[in-house]
Amino acid sequence: MAPGGLPYFDPDYESLSIRINPPRVSVDNHSCGDCTLVKVDSVNKPGILLEVVQILADLDLIITKAYISSDGGWFMDVFHVTDQQGNKITDDLTIDYIEKALGPKGHTSDERKTWPAKRVGVHSMGDYTAIELVGRDRPGLLSEISAVIANLKFNVAAAEVWTHNTKIACVVYLNDDTTSQGVDDPTRLSTMEEQIKNILRVHGDDDKVAHTNFSMGLTHIDRRLHQMLFAEMDYEGKVLTDEADCAAFLELKISVDRCEEKGYSVVTVRCRDRSKLMFDIVCTLTDMKYVVFHATISSDSPYATQEYYIRHVDGSPVTTEGEEERVVRCIEAAILRRVSQGLSLELCGKDRVGLLSEVTRVLRENGLSVSRAGVTTVGEQAVNIFYVRDASGNPVDMKTIERLRKEVGQTMMVNVKKPPSSSKEPQARNKTSFSLQSLLERFLP
Repeated sequence: MAPGGLPYFDPDYESLSIRINPPRVSVDNHSCGDCTLVKVDSVNKPGILLEVVQILADLDLIITKAYISSDGGWFMDVFHVTDQQGNKITDDLTIDYIEKALGPKGHTSDERKTWPAKRVGVHSMGDYTAIELVGRDRPGLLSEISAVIANLKFNVAAAEVWTHNTKIACVVYLNDDTTSQGVDDPTRLSTMEEQIKNILRVHGDDDKVAHTNFSMGLTHIDRRLHQMLFAEMDYEGKVLTDEADCAAFLELKISVDRCEEKGYSVVTVRCRDRSKLMFDIVCTLTDMKYVVFHATISSDSPYATQEYYIRHVDGSPVTTEGEEERVVRCIEAAILRRVSQGLSLELCGKDRVGLLSEVTRVLRENGLSVSRAGVTTVGEQAVNIFYVRDASGNPVDMKTIERLRKEVGQTMMVNVKKPPSSSKEPQARNKTSFSLQSLLERFLP
């Protein structure tokens, strides 16, 4: 046993344990009248909870309740899930994927680990090259980055952009315009890297502020974005007005208490429920080197309450006020990174090189700043979703939106969704980028 009662995991023993005691997965549509139960019993191992939650999040499933227990050598959990419309999961493809990804095949084959559409960092990944960018955010930055990519004749097949507390993190899939293949020319990649670094640099800052990377290994996109912003310490410093407004809108309350008798720290989060809330919290706790031993998740629409019993990987609980405050601030940042109260613009049109550059240029010229974005392509169609706000901090003028419609409306369909008008109105559950169908159509052979 490791210090604090944590089990030691030998890799060879873990593989043997999984072969002897393969994970048992059940997708149950009979026990509950209004949701599907996903039950997983497995040999315990580091990071297993995040793996399970990540798979459910990738399928855009809503977790309404969950019960987690992984104290000791066995991991047992039950998730109550629905689709985005609140219905049971009845699609055979989705059920089959859950059973394979969480079951024995998910641990013994590379099928799940090579599903590329939620992963980044492979220098050449079939027809795509993935890059990541991180730096200080400012109005028009995404437009400038997109222009560099377009000028070098790279096509953006998919991208995910998050901003929080003056920082921006971005993951982009691109390929060569002429060959439709991943870019493996080191000279062209080096040119793009240097040009983007010049854009990301801010006067008085050094290269530590701006990063680009073409080879990070296989990493889940959303988790990587969390890691990038966490590394930039976006949870520190003065909370900006937008973030404070979002926290107030969510009625976000986070506390860390001590369970002296069992040697745990108890993290409690209560806020308005939204998609992928549990994933964002578990992802952050994992990257902060905490282990979740027990957890209870419940949703009483529109609110969610999540309680986690944790210890550090060395077996110790959270013992100081400074550490407690850091846990609270990091979880708050993880929740707010995915939240935007700006207008949501959905733009659909035929994909072409430079399309992202053109759209973001129009947004910039109309005084709109992008706080979050998801870009993907389905067949020949580009689907771009932008969360925008007025660059000067004022509410977005609908006349601006009408100008935007006129400028891009001839080549793209534009749909505008307004933010909730009252703090009493629950936040809409919007999917911002990759759906299962688009992944299968675009990325899988």
